[in-house]
Parts: sequence; C-alpha cells; structure tokens
Amino acid sequence: MLLASVLARHVPSDDQEAADLARIRAFVACQPDPFDRRLLEAHLTGSALILSAEGERVLLLHHRKLECWLQPGGHASRGETTGESVALREAREETGVSGLVLHPTAPRPFDIDIHQIPPLSAEPAHEHLDLRYLVTAPREASLARSKRESNDVRWFGCDELAALGLDSGLRRALAKARAYVS
Repeated sequence: MLLASVLARHVPSDDQEAADLARIRAFVACQPDPFDRRLLEAHLTGSALILSAEGERVLLLHHRKLECWLQPGGHASRGETTGESVALREAREETGVSGLVLHPTAPRPFDIDIHQIPPLSAEPAHEHLDLRYLVTAPREASLARSKRESNDVRWFGCDELAALGLDSGLRRALAKARAYVS
C-alpha cells in the first residue's frame, strides 16, 4: 500500500502527533524516496515499540551515541520502502530477538513522531521522521544487544518507565501501547 494513503488514515492521539503527521505527510508528498538517509535535513525512520508476549513489559535500549533509553529502530537499508520492514529489521539487529511480529490488530503505523538528532560523527544535525509500529516479542525471548548501537538492552515494567527520563513522544507512544493491549 502506498505510504501516502497509509499516512492519510493515521489517527493522531494528541496535538503534537497531529502536527508531526502533517509535516511527515508533506515531506512524503515531495520526496521520491523519503527513507533515503542521504536526505541531510530529514528522512523517514522506522522503529518498534516492543511488548512482551503477555503485554506487561516493554523492551528498550540505551543508545550508545545519544546516551538515553529509546525504542529500537533507525534508518532504512537500501531498497527498504516500508516503515514496517525497517522497524522489524532494526529491532532484530539491535535486540537480538528473533520471532518479533507486528501486533496483528494495531494500526500501522501505531505512532508518529519527529525528533531531532544532534550532529554525530560526520552526520550533521537532522530530523528523524519516525514511523513507530507496535511489535510483540515471543515468550522467553533472549536478548543480545548490538554493541555498536547500545550500552544495554532491557525489559522494563510499566512502573519503571517514569524513572528513565524518556522523551515526551516516546512516553506518549508507550502509554498508547499499554492502553491498546489492556
């Protein structure tokens, strides 16, 4: 399905997500390859809000370069044209969990967020126009963090999230995920 039509059906949960959605829709309308990382000012990314099989825990990673807890996700590889494929591949690579699946009934994307990435190495500051998907891990999923990407990968209970200093967009997305699976 064309990305523009998928985004046209997305229902934002608050004013910030609505503003981000409008900007992403405008960006997609004027870019032939909105996932192209070579777009220096901004590009689409895909990420996974990974819930445990029972829906009571969330899997986050402590990003090595950004020094904060985030959901797994990132840039598209050459040839990837859907947020779903980017999110699932990145989640597998960054967490080591095999058997991750998109939640069967959750909207796709589940959440939309634009966030700033500071200059890192040779990359200038830019925006990630993030398409977030609700993903379920298999029972007894074993973790293997990507040392290149993160300092840690860990399951958190909902009661532990407030202490992590998560950004407002991720807090919103995780609250939506908890409400959706309850």
